[in-house]
Amino acid sequence: MSVPLAAAGIDPADTAWMLVATALVLMMTPALGLFYGGLVRSKNTLNTFMMCAGAMGVATVCWAAIGYSLAFDDGNGFVGGLHHAFLSGVGFAAHPGTQIPGLLFFAFQATFCIVTVALVSGAVVERMRFAPFLLFAALWSILVYAVLAHWAFGGGWLQANGTLDFAGGVPVEMGSGFSALAAALVVGARKDYGRQALLPHNAVYVLVGAGLLWFGWFGFNGGSGFGVGDASVLAFVNTLLTPACTLVVWMLLDLIRGRHVTAIGAATAMVVGCVAITPAGGYISPGWAMALGALAALPSYFLIVWRTRTRVDETLDVLAAHGTAGLFGIVFLGLVASEAWNGVGDGLLHGDAKQLLWQLIAAVATPAYAFGVTYVLLIVLGKLMPLRASEREEAIGMDIVQHGEEAYATGEGAILVTPEDGQKLPVPVAAR
Repeated sequence: MSVPLAAAGIDPADTAWMLVATALVLMMTPALGLFYGGLVRSKNTLNTFMMCAGAMGVATVCWAAIGYSLAFDDGNGFVGGLHHAFLSGVGFAAHPGTQIPGLLFFAFQATFCIVTVALVSGAVVERMRFAPFLLFAALWSILVYAVLAHWAFGGGWLQANGTLDFAGGVPVEMGSGFSALAAALVVGARKDYGRQALLPHNAVYVLVGAGLLWFGWFGFNGGSGFGVGDASVLAFVNTLLTPACTLVVWMLLDLIRGRHVTAIGAATAMVVGCVAITPAGGYISPGWAMALGALAALPSYFLIVWRTRTRVDETLDVLAAHGTAGLFGIVFLGLVASEAWNGVGDGLLHGDAKQLLWQLIAAVATPAYAFGVTYVLLIVLGKLMPLRASEREEAIGMDIVQHGEEAYATGEGAILVTPEDGQKLPVPVAAR
């Protein structure tokens, strides 16, 4: 039996906005598929999309079953309890501290978990097997994402000690970025990495994906105010300003270094700017948001330049775009947060050195936990099953080997893979 909105403490305007914001954030995962899909070689496009699609299924189920409860149920400073497992006790009554239904709060947070799991896949595309990735995604969403979400949003030790994180710098950005580094190290480099150019096959996909991600980020950050108040408006505006400034600086860096403004660079800049403002969106002034966008371009840009000269094949630079930019945003927030704008607290420049201290603690503890747990998790999974494709399967392409399909049909037929999962060469089959 439904409960009248007013009796349940629900604000219809807040609820309407959060329904829209939830849909916007869910759209970010297929947008990420476009972004990632364009960055890989054509023979791996479908597999890259499928990793994002798989995350939509696996992460949602795990979040509903146990992840949401571990993140937002009362527990201890490290992790929540299990009273809300399988959404027990989550209904139409307002979620504490908001005026939206508990079920809607669950759904909004679920979309964050989904896109974060999908982000990690960017480190291991073009060589990690699909089935082990799905198992990893399920376990990671519980062991890493839910725990970090509790720390930052669910009453955990970071939130309890005053760490500020408006929309996910801790669990989403740093959590995915440093987990991606661990995954890349455990799974290992692609067989051709460092021996030949592994170029993006479709820059248009990348640009469209980045644009859709930016569009979805208005729901991601704007929705993290959980209503239509000042915080959501400030986050919404800052989500426009920060990526724009990052994009301008990134294009200038491209011009200075190579005399060309690259499409891949522009798309990456959009994402980096969105990431940088994620923890700070509702807490800093528009002027500081613009400064954040300009400054955040620098560490991410030069980390990508440096990484390509190493043997670390963190394929789609999740660490630089998400881990580094998220960490930068968390620390920057500790410097410039203004109670006059956010009604919550000041940073160092406004007289509160303690705020910067706790932002720095978050910037150390989160990467350490995400990297460590992800590394151990993948080592254990690797003892139980092969994580990556063979060299021969890599040469054929993950689309055919893992899915028996191709992203780009020629019109002449399809490619089928034998039941032995790619142990034999794929056989062209005439179209019927």
